[in-house]
Amino acid sequence: MGLLGHGLIMAHPDSDRSQLNHRDVVLGELLEARGDTLAGYEDVNDAERLALDPTMRAIVDPRGLNRTAASASEMGRFEPEWLTSEENFAALVDLPGAWIDRVHAHRPPKLIILDIDSSESPTYGNQEGSAYNGHFGCMCYHPLFVFNQFGDLERCKLRSGNVHSAEGWRDVLEPVVARYRHRALRRYFRADAAFAMPEVYEFLEAENLKYAIRLPANRVLQENIGHLLTRSAGRPPNEVRRYYASFSYQAGSWDKPRRIVAKVEWHPGELYPRVGSIVTNLSRPAGRVVAFYNQRGTAEQHIKEVKNAINWTRLSCHGFRNNEVRLHLHTLAYNMGNFLRTLALPEPVGHWSLTTLREKLVKIGAKVVRHGRYVTFQLAEVAVPRALFAETLRLIDRLRPSPVPP
Repeated sequence: MGLLGHGLIMAHPDSDRSQLNHRDVVLGELLEARGDTLAGYEDVNDAERLALDPTMRAIVDPRGLNRTAASASEMGRFEPEWLTSEENFAALVDLPGAWIDRVHAHRPPKLIILDIDSSESPTYGNQEGSAYNGHFGCMCYHPLFVFNQFGDLERCKLRSGNVHSAEGWRDVLEPVVARYRHRALRRYFRADAAFAMPEVYEFLEAENLKYAIRLPANRVLQENIGHLLTRSAGRPPNEVRRYYASFSYQAGSWDKPRRIVAKVEWHPGELYPRVGSIVTNLSRPAGRVVAFYNQRGTAEQHIKEVKNAINWTRLSCHGFRNNEVRLHLHTLAYNMGNFLRTLALPEPVGHWSLTTLREKLVKIGAKVVRHGRYVTFQLAEVAVPRALFAETLRLIDRLRPSPVPP
């Protein structure tokens, strides 16, 4: 059972499929109902069971209770045939940004922070684009993601398993930056050392983004903080000691000097210090720059959450484009769950993970009672009390646009 529908296409199996070739038609509505993935039904063959589920049929179309919803073969054609066309796929890639813009209309942010990171999606067969990645130690794909500070997945890209972590960064980042280019927002960017490249700095500076990017260690940087790398005389301290430095530096491939912020940590029981360097155009004190960069770790947590709750690593098609479609559909399911969590969960349960949200709210057991003019859902109150569920529905209802006065 679930609060979210399986897919609106299943309610109209005889619809004019040529309409799906137009970006201004109902592709957004068709994909908004990716609640089946959010509910844990990520396989196409799950449709064999969901097609008979009365709750799914009622949510998709109240008039459809007398017939089954789309079968696995119908859903199978929807993903690898219709969504893989160039125009439909382009609309699918842009859809997360369109959803996020609608969310920002309800929750206007004062600033936007973009975090870029990559991950692995293990493969288990002769799949197109699959390759061995030495860093992850497996055959895999190597997708790239851009998140914002609210945990929303702005854009992603599926890549072959053996590409560099920053491969194709512009394809993913530039469309996101373009969406925010003319908005009255403070804009920030964070990334790890894989993205420490001159072309990235130059792009961000041209777009007036403030950034903090980790730098790989090198001898010249070490020399600039040599005075912090010598252990002080006397008995070692029992607590961690941190030291910061800020200086100007220009690598041979850079077009100009840039600010470097370094952090040196001496830990009890360790012979050598832990050293990290960040290239930045922020003007805040060195300690605050490091604190800002360290929050980039939330992007890694979001990726882990997508893996556990949405299972986006289940990219089991043979064709590369088909797996791209599946990754983007999983992206929509993740964003749907994150919107529900950040916009419509009451404060007592606002800390729920997506896994908890799925098990306690999205997959509530229900009995469907059909009357002549309406359908009643009798929901179990075991996981979510009546008052909490009613408050969630009230918050969801507040997201509806206000009616236009006559």
